[in-house]
Amino acid sequence: MQSGRPTRSSDAWPAAVGVLVVVAVLLLAVGGSGPAAVVVPAVVALLAVLVAVWLWLRVRRQRAAHEQRLTAWAGERAAQAERLRIARELHDLASHGLGLITIRAAAARVAGPAGDERSAALDDIERVSRETTTELRRMLAVLRSPAVERAPRRPAETLDDLPRIVEAARGDGLRVDLDVDALGEVSAGAQLTVCAVVREALTNALRHAGPTRARVEVRRRAGAVVATVRDDGPVDGARAHPGAGQGLVGLRERVTALGGTLHAGPEGRGFALAARIPDGPSA
Repeated sequence: MQSGRPTRSSDAWPAAVGVLVVVAVLLLAVGGSGPAAVVVPAVVALLAVLVAVWLWLRVRRQRAAHEQRLTAWAGERAAQAERLRIARELHDLASHGLGLITIRAAAARVAGPAGDERSAALDDIERVSRETTTELRRMLAVLRSPAVERAPRRPAETLDDLPRIVEAARGDGLRVDLDVDALGEVSAGAQLTVCAVVREALTNALRHAGPTRARVEVRRRAGAVVATVRDDGPVDGARAHPGAGQGLVGLRERVTALGGTLHAGPEGRGFALAARIPDGPSA
């Protein structure tokens, strides 16, 4: 997991050591009497001070540049990890759906009369579904890095997991109200994304505002599922603990992949995050 990590190196110390060696040689070359015995030590002392100041400024600039490279590297690693996680989840959802299609097509083909157009169509559906499932597995294998450990397999989250996500946030100190409409049938991808939106928004609220109050609403609006999370802003004495800054970036990629939109920004004293995810016949 550390491949490509920026390394810190400095060319200031060798230069400083070289200057100090020259200074030492000058001191040894100066005799114990005459004008040089007074002037040279003063010049040497001035040079030592200048070298120390230059060294401090140089090391400080190099440290700042290293921290910027390290931050950019960490952000990119976080984004790659999020993309890989999304790919795994989408692979699981798509593979499950294609598996059902394959099974149903095979069963219908066997049950129906052989040789007619309907049987040929079902045979094509079964074949294409199997081929697509194979390509999905190959795609995931390409996305995986040899250095990345295999993620533990677990069922994809659904809207039924929202109370558990909210309860976990309450355990961390947030005061959360959850309000979910009767949404009817919601696609697996939309349910998974709603859970990701709620979790990220609650995590950000706790990180930036402390144990504040937050409201989670999930509604169906014009062929889409809309998940909104609002918080009341920082509580007295709360200190912000910013993360790597990639959470919202990954979340926006996830929502956009489903054709949705994500809006995040201040609202009053607090912060609001709203995701609109197309879902349903009129989406």
